[in-house]
Amino acid sequence: MSRYIAERHLLFTKKGGGTRKKLMVGICAPVAVSQGEVRYPVDGIMSKCHVEFEGLNEHSFDVFGTDSMQAINLASNIEAVIKRLSEEYDFFWAAGEPYFEEED
Repeated sequence: MSRYIAERHLLFTKKGGGTRKKLMVGICAPVAVSQGEVRYPVDGIMSKCHVEFEGLNEHSFDVFGTDSMQAINLASNIEAVIKRLSEEYDFFWAAGEPYFEEED
């Protein structure tokens, strides 16, 4: 059983080519945010999801939401993160198609 509640499997290369390598972006189940993690009051419902990159040397991070549903929603929207990383890497779907559509 996976430790992730959702996964995205991609391939990537450094800009300019090279061998395509596997990348898996995983989202962990939401957990309640404890008061010691933040500088504002929490209500026991505020949640966070941990997002990890397996296969790419990038830092994992937490995504916070007002509740578990919002935390999952925000964590699953990884497009902005992948777009930022695309300055250094090219990304592809597991079948080989480019992750981002070519711009005209």
